[in-house]
Amino acid sequence: MTVMRLWHGEVPLEKADAYEQFMIERAAPDYSSIDGLLKLYFQRRNEADISHFLLITIWDNMESIRKFAGEHPELAKYYKEDDDFLLEKEKYSTMYDIFFEK
Repeated sequence: MTVMRLWHGEVPLEKADAYEQFMIERAAPDYSSIDGLLKLYFQRRNEADISHFLLITIWDNMESIRKFAGEHPELAKYYKEDDDFLLEKEKYSTMYDIFFEK
């Protein structure tokens, strides 16, 4: 069954453009290197002095997510560079089975 995986992070507004670029140059190729990734959406919303980043990935099945995230796919995956940007590291990603798509 197709699975959607969501991750959220918060970055100070003054670092948001750099984090966006980091996500495009570092994270996107990493995600894209995994067979089974069907779609990848990186989104950003600025709110006062914080930028919210929402990553939505669509995978062909849970096994593909495990290839990316490891044996516990509900745990968020981070890069060492995230320490320079994120206000905190949320422990979990959220996953949903996709039962209908048009």
